[in-house]
Amino acid sequence: MLSQKAKYALKAMIALAGQNDGGLLQAGDIAERQNIPRKFLELILLDLRKHGLVRSQRGKLGGYALAKPADAITFGQVIRIMDGPLAPIPCASLTGYRRCADCRDEKACAVRRTMREVRDAAASILDGTTLADAIGDTGRQARAAIRA
Repeated sequence: MLSQKAKYALKAMIALAGQNDGGLLQAGDIAERQNIPRKFLELILLDLRKHGLVRSQRGKLGGYALAKPADAITFGQVIRIMDGPLAPIPCASLTGYRRCADCRDEKACAVRRTMREVRDAAASILDGTTLADAIGDTGRQARAAIRA
């Protein structure tokens, strides 16, 4: 299940992606527009900045912006930063694999096999969906790239 922290992170990232001019948004504005508790949002933005997805600028005219283009940031990246691996159980994870203590034959385990399919399906969708997709911006960016 997606945590509230990851949901808020996605909402904040989508808000930042929606800044057509690449301008800065203040945490208070994002919090108000997206109905996110401000203190919680500030911690989330700090995590996203540490992982290179968001940049910040201090001062009266400061705020936050995406550190990468919206079409280069996926939902999967954001969720992994906030919640860790996508797999529902550790033995099905690619990034956070841990063998189950109660499993005698991991290769024959139907639970692991099924949860791996769940993980793969979720990763396919989440890693294939960018912030640009979420704001319907893919077409505009493709046209801009052709003109450049």
